[in-house]
Amino acid sequence: MTRISRALQRALIPAAATAAVTAALLADAAPASAHVHVDAAGATGGEETVLTFEVPNESENNSLTTQLTVTMPPGTSATAESVPGWTVKLDRDVAAGTVRSVTWAAVPGSGIAPDQFALFRVSLLLPKTDKVSFPAAQTYSDGTVVNWNQAPLPNGGEPDHPVPTLSLAGQAPRSDAAPLGLAIAALVVAAGALALTLVMRRT
Repeated sequence: MTRISRALQRALIPAAATAAVTAALLADAAPASAHVHVDAAGATGGEETVLTFEVPNESENNSLTTQLTVTMPPGTSATAESVPGWTVKLDRDVAAGTVRSVTWAAVPGSGIAPDQFALFRVSLLLPKTDKVSFPAAQTYSDGTVVNWNQAPLPNGGEPDHPVPTLSLAGQAPRSDAAPLGLAIAALVVAAGALALTLVMRRT
């Protein structure tokens, strides 16, 4: 190890330690925020997938979360997973064959307790877009209803009750360039082999 590398190492160690302490202090000072969140690994617009809604209980008076209603994108069909201790109901447009919303309701005496969360899943065909939102209404046992339907603030900040939003991957355009290239390469190799065979026969 050279003198320069030793000196650089001695300089970086205290700096790294200071950065770690600063990050820890900032993490402790940052306010905790929980909200209804939607997630789906590898979700792609125009394809069917399973969405997971994470629903926390933020009640300040120890009320249970007893109901969740999630609005589906217009013109989509959906099916919902049954959750133990909850009933599930789909608001269908029978004529169009679509689902407007899905509602889970806790059976009497149960629900999501304060400082806990529950997961609710829906299978649906995603719209062909880059983002899709799912407005949700969370009902507590004291009658309070929290509507998670607020768009991001103009300054890029998060509102008090942000609408659950999922970013979607775009569909990769179908291309026949690769198969065509392979076919051409195969023809070239075959032609070369044929030419070599003819030369060898003549000699």
